[in-house]
Amino acid sequence: MRNKIILVLIIFAVVSLARVASAEVDREKLLKDPGVYATFAVFKVGDQWSQMDKEARASGVADVKKVFQKHADKVTVDTYLLRGLSEKADFFFRVHSTEILDNQNFLVDFMGTTFGKALKNTDTFNGITKALNYVPKFPEDVKAELKTPPPQGSPYVVVVPVRKDADWWLMSQDTRTALMKEHADATLVYLKTVKRKLYHSSGLDDLDFITYFETAKLDDFNNLVTALLQVKENHHNKQFGEPTLLGSIRPLDEVLEILSR
Repeated sequence: MRNKIILVLIIFAVVSLARVASAEVDREKLLKDPGVYATFAVFKVGDQWSQMDKEARASGVADVKKVFQKHADKVTVDTYLLRGLSEKADFFFRVHSTEILDNQNFLVDFMGTTFGKALKNTDTFNGITKALNYVPKFPEDVKAELKTPPPQGSPYVVVVPVRKDADWWLMSQDTRTALMKEHADATLVYLKTVKRKLYHSSGLDDLDFITYFETAKLDDFNNLVTALLQVKENHHNKQFGEPTLLGSIRPLDEVLEILSR
């Protein structure tokens, strides 16, 4: 009888864990699929947070973790540390979901916590992922090279918002494709060391694009940007950066621990 009870308890525990796991949104799918909304929310910690006692900060951190758990079935959130590399902000979130309302609800709840109320939201960018626009018309050899597997486990992140001028949008699709072919050629040598992702922002933000990068070799990233500044397409960048976010990829617990010191 005792063995049966133990077996039932084990089965119950396994089923419960499976339910929790299945309740979480599929992060890899959200990062891969088109039609996914992303919100980049950038924050600076106010003085009132450091003036709280240790117990109050610990309670505030616990509330933040509860918000993450509450929304885990709707959004996936990546966390990044900016402190030490930027005087304007301390950290940022990259939030993905299939409905931008879910991003908003998560951030509203987060900013309603004790920790959230001690923050200044310095910047917010919104965008959506789309299927490749220009690559299908590239030569086959370039398309093959663009499929080079990106690097994994990179420690650094760079986010560069971009806005195009009116002339860019007045060009024909073929003209833009030719310019983007030159752009792509400049990136090929860095595909193995710089991972990139593009978000479309026109109409969702004051930007046209959000460019997201991960790398372990910031010197390669610097060379990549220098190369891109020399192609003709760059003449149509009305805004490149401003702000540029440079930080490190850190788990939530580590970000909260550092900001609570």
